[in-house]
Amino acid sequence: MRPVLIAFGRAVLSQLHFRMLLLTVMPFIVSLAIWGVLLWLGLQPMIDWLHAWFSANDGFGIAASVLGWFDLGAITTVLVPLIAMWVLLPLMILTALIFVGILAMPIIVRHVGSRQYPDVEKRRGGSLAGSLWIATYSFVIFAVLWLLTLPLSLFPPLTFVIQPLLWGWLTYKVMAYDALAEHADPQEIRDIMRIHRWPLLLIGAIGGAMGAAPTLLWLGGALSVIFFPVLAAGAIWLYVLVFVFTGLWFEHYCLDALAAHRAVGQAVVTDAPRLKDIN
Repeated sequence: MRPVLIAFGRAVLSQLHFRMLLLTVMPFIVSLAIWGVLLWLGLQPMIDWLHAWFSANDGFGIAASVLGWFDLGAITTVLVPLIAMWVLLPLMILTALIFVGILAMPIIVRHVGSRQYPDVEKRRGGSLAGSLWIATYSFVIFAVLWLLTLPLSLFPPLTFVIQPLLWGWLTYKVMAYDALAEHADPQEIRDIMRIHRWPLLLIGAIGGAMGAAPTLLWLGGALSVIFFPVLAAGAIWLYVLVFVFTGLWFEHYCLDALAAHRAVGQAVVTDAPRLKDIN
């Protein structure tokens, strides 16, 4: 637990660095530009299609009776836009994750590595292709679980449990690899992610709890529908900020773990001839 807390403190200090604060700007602008165009062109057609499907399959009647059991019948009037928003949310997460990984993580690795771990050799065991592959298949699993648990998001207490767990797993899978890709060789990446699985999951879970914060913007019912463009922009920036901080946290922890792992390996290599002479 102590290394996790130490890495957290170092990540906070790193996040306050002017360069790291500026780092949230570019992924945010790129994501916002892409989603601005996509929402302008596709949001209304998507809402119209969902509305037609609900009307043709008595979806509104079923939803009204189910929501009425929980005293949430008023949500029926904005149900279709809310569903559209909740379906789009994972895609916004994906774009923020990809652009932080492509644009921000290399800068985070150089910033943390050069300033705090200059003696850790770069063995470049990871690759952009490997990072994209892990991000893609992890997100597919994440999106499936997101959709399966989507109905539970209507109930805020469950939202605050499900969202951090999903975010935690996703950030652990993606960020740990990216944090080690530049400095560790392939075997070291596997070793660190196996030996430090639980601390890394803990960092991911806490990062997941922070990542669930933008979801609160979607709990405003009709107001969240009316102010959707503004809320979408705010959510994207918060996702980028959380991803950058979580990347810093993983980077500090992983490089510290890698340095310790190599020190142990070097000690074993150094002691081997002595043990041989004794025998």
